[in-house]
Amino acid sequence: MRITRSLAALVAGVFLSVGFAAGAGPAHAAPLAPVAKVEVDRYLGKWWQLATVPSFFGVTCARDTSATYTYVDAKTIGVDNQCTGPTGMRGGVVGRATVVDPQTNAQLSVRFPQTPGSINPGSAPNYIVAYLEDGPNPTGPYQYAIVGDPTRGSGFLLSRDKVVPNSELRRLTKEIEKVGYNPCTFLVSPTTGGRSDYSPLCTV
Repeated sequence: MRITRSLAALVAGVFLSVGFAAGAGPAHAAPLAPVAKVEVDRYLGKWWQLATVPSFFGVTCARDTSATYTYVDAKTIGVDNQCTGPTGMRGGVVGRATVVDPQTNAQLSVRFPQTPGSINPGSAPNYIVAYLEDGPNPTGPYQYAIVGDPTRGSGFLLSRDKVVPNSELRRLTKEIEKVGYNPCTFLVSPTTGGRSDYSPLCTV
C-alpha cells in the first residue's frame, strides 16, 4: 500500500477512546471486521457523530459532536474531537491515530496523550473502520462511516452532514446491525437543527 495518502480512518472517533458498553455486540461475535480498504484523502476532513455507544469519555458532550482528521505523515493522522457541553461551551481533545494495518488502512491505534485517564493502546487497534459509504461523487469524500473497537465496546455512526432525516438513520441502523452491533446500544447524538434526544437508535 502506498500509505502516502491512503489510510483508514476514524478515527471518528469522536471521542474515540475505547468506551465500554455492555451488550454492544452479540455475546460470541467475532471481532469487528475492517472494510477492505480506506483511502485517506477521502476519509480526511470533518465528520459529525449521529449516534454512539455511550462511554465515559462522552459524558461531557451535550450536542454537536464532531471529529476532524488531518494528514500528518505517511502513517499518522491528526485527530481533533470537539463537542458542545451542557453549559454551551465548545471544547474537545486532540490526538494522533497510527495505521496498524497497512493492508486495509482500516485499523488504527488512536491515543490522546494530554487527556487524563485515556489509554495508550500501543500498536493494538482501538479504531476500526467497519463500514464506509460513498457520497454523491464516488471518488470524493466518503459520506458515512461506522467505526468501533474490536470488541464493539465502543461504536460511532459518522456523517459528513450534521443533520440527516430519520429515514437515513433507520437505513444506517441496518448497516450497524450487519457489522455485528446491537443497534439498541447506540444512542442518538443531539445536533443543533436536528434531533435533540438521546433515544436508542433502534427506536428511531
